[in-house]
Amino acid sequence: MCTDELLLRLVDRDRIASVTWLSQDPGNANMAEAAAGIPANHGLAEEVAAFHPDLVLAGTFTSRTTKELLRKLGFRVVEFGVPTTLEGVRQQIRNVASAVGEPAKGDAIVADMDARLDRLASEAHRPPLNAIVLRPNGYTVGKASLVNELMERAGLLNLAEKLGFASYLQIPLEAVALQKADVLILDADASGPPSLATEALRHPVVRELGERLRLVSVPSRLWTCAGPSVVDAVERLIDGTRAPVAEASP
Repeated sequence: MCTDELLLRLVDRDRIASVTWLSQDPGNANMAEAAAGIPANHGLAEEVAAFHPDLVLAGTFTSRTTKELLRKLGFRVVEFGVPTTLEGVRQQIRNVASAVGEPAKGDAIVADMDARLDRLASEAHRPPLNAIVLRPNGYTVGKASLVNELMERAGLLNLAEKLGFASYLQIPLEAVALQKADVLILDADASGPPSLATEALRHPVVRELGERLRLVSVPSRLWTCAGPSVVDAVERLIDGTRAPVAEASP
């Protein structure tokens, strides 16, 4: 889905033979509207080979069997990882742009992102607000992550570091409640459908916390993939933490 997003931003539609079905899901993909109507695949080597592509863009989590089989069949497969820093995001955009023969477009996307980040820098919270992320299934995000850097850009200090979390680990709601946070970031879309994974985000404890700190909802699609949407996430964090905390009902 992440390589699809960059492909859709970088090349004309008639150059795209197929995208993954995930890219056409508006609940999870930033470019679902642009991907609509393009033939979809489910990551199977037989499907991909049938399109006779000149280039196959794959991700770290794409089936290794699929990638190896496509290479054995003579297809050019270029694999991309998951960036954990903004610099990694910039580099991945440039790498995909180079692979599809559009380096100038890649540079333009990066330049626009940097210009937006520079503008947002003056709006970031100073001094920083204490914040913690709560993801589906009760996970939080530590310091060694792209999310952490985006929080810093918004002027938010990630309290997960104080708990000793380096990357992604489950955190009990009791620990969330005991932290002296100013902001609780729900890594989900507030209007999304209920599920077992998001049950923790709807827990009564979270509702109670909302009476003494700011609750900000950030859909995962904004900061999952390398691309301009990561700047949208920073903007959403800044805008969502400007509002005063709602007073508790008597």
